[in-house]
Amino acid sequence: MNHRPGLDRSQTLLFPERLEDYITAENPVRFLDAFVASRDLHALGFARAICARTGRPPYDPAALLKLYLYGYLHRVRSSRLLEAECHRNVEVLWLLGKLAPDFKTIADFRKDNLKPLKAVARQFTLLCRQLELFGGELLAIDGSKFAAVNARDQNFNAAKLKDLIARADARLAEYLQQLDTADAAEPGGATLSKNELAAKIAALQEKQDWHKELLAQLDAEQKQVSVTDPDTRKMPTAHGMIVGYNAQVAVDAKHKLIAADDVTNEVNDLKQLANIALEAKASLALNQAEVVADAGYYNAAEVSRCVEQNITPYIPKADTSANTARGLYGKSQFKYDAAKDVYVCPAGGELTCRFATYELGRELKYYRASGCKTCALKSRCTRNKANRTITREANEHLMEAMAQRMKQQPGKFKLRKTLAEHPFGTIKRWFGYTHFLLKGLPKVQCEWSLTTLVYNLKRVLNLVSFQKLMAAVA
Repeated sequence: MNHRPGLDRSQTLLFPERLEDYITAENPVRFLDAFVASRDLHALGFARAICARTGRPPYDPAALLKLYLYGYLHRVRSSRLLEAECHRNVEVLWLLGKLAPDFKTIADFRKDNLKPLKAVARQFTLLCRQLELFGGELLAIDGSKFAAVNARDQNFNAAKLKDLIARADARLAEYLQQLDTADAAEPGGATLSKNELAAKIAALQEKQDWHKELLAQLDAEQKQVSVTDPDTRKMPTAHGMIVGYNAQVAVDAKHKLIAADDVTNEVNDLKQLANIALEAKASLALNQAEVVADAGYYNAAEVSRCVEQNITPYIPKADTSANTARGLYGKSQFKYDAAKDVYVCPAGGELTCRFATYELGRELKYYRASGCKTCALKSRCTRNKANRTITREANEHLMEAMAQRMKQQPGKFKLRKTLAEHPFGTIKRWFGYTHFLLKGLPKVQCEWSLTTLVYNLKRVLNLVSFQKLMAAVA
């Protein structure tokens, strides 16, 4: 018995006469085509949506938009790879009508249409709302770090720059000493010639001057500088440090669809809660909502902003007390009496308000005990000779109310991991998008919007029948 034979490559074949015959009736590219066709690209702000009367006709932005949506959905983001798809992929041949723009045209389209591309992502969110795919009752917020186009050795902080400058000084001193003794060296020896030493000194001095310029750029606010992509920052992750961006999502609980997205270069999530929650609330046109997030988002100012806009947060408290770390009584061991405006310590003593102040953008009140020196629990409470002091923020009552909600509804927070981490798992593991291709925060934000759009699209194609989807964009 022989193996199955393939076709003879020299044999004449009768392919279907129309591109239409290559694409099945329920192929997802038909939805991409219909979705883009139903959008007013000129109103969304796409460049060249209306052709000029003179000059060479440009590519229709609708065609390039279809190409990007198809590419991101099928794990092809590079403009050069998208160019190759235009020549070999039958689905792309059908989608673009055999148009084959070069990679520069494809790349420029994304670069020149940052805001319109983000608007398309919002348009798809509106379509999902039309299909009633968002519940709007519970939102899970989370962030994840993605690498940027900036190598770790092209990111510097003050300590690293000072060390490099000091090493250069030592190396320069060594070269200068060799230069002084170059004349005494025997011909043919291993010592570098005077010209070679002079070249090395000039190159090292130039690099040292560059490091000094970078050091001069650092200040109290900007504590690090990146060279390839100035907007990137070195950030801690579970697998070590990366130079990249902090991507944020707000995920709706009904079908795990992303309701809002954002990218920041903040190294942590402390100031991200309100922005992404308010964006999700506006995107879904909600009057009120509940959000869950991990302890990294625990920030009284952010919680206050959410509550003011009818957003109810559920965030566990992160105990960062230095006393707790030392095995002493932390602030959580002190009970606040709102009626008397005092804190009650574990020994039953009262800490009364002594003064109010404003520090680091926060309104604070200082509470201090009396008689700590004679207290039997002092060794377990504080190591300071003075009486124990506790601070209270002006909006700390909101954090206490949130802690009470967490106790009453523990199951709500348990949903966070299954909701918020699902999109990042799909994007990083299935799509393989662990890094950004573009440079600069505005471009990266656009790239992230495209990524979250196709994540939603992938889910919607599995949630809704093809006929219903096509009817929604008819």
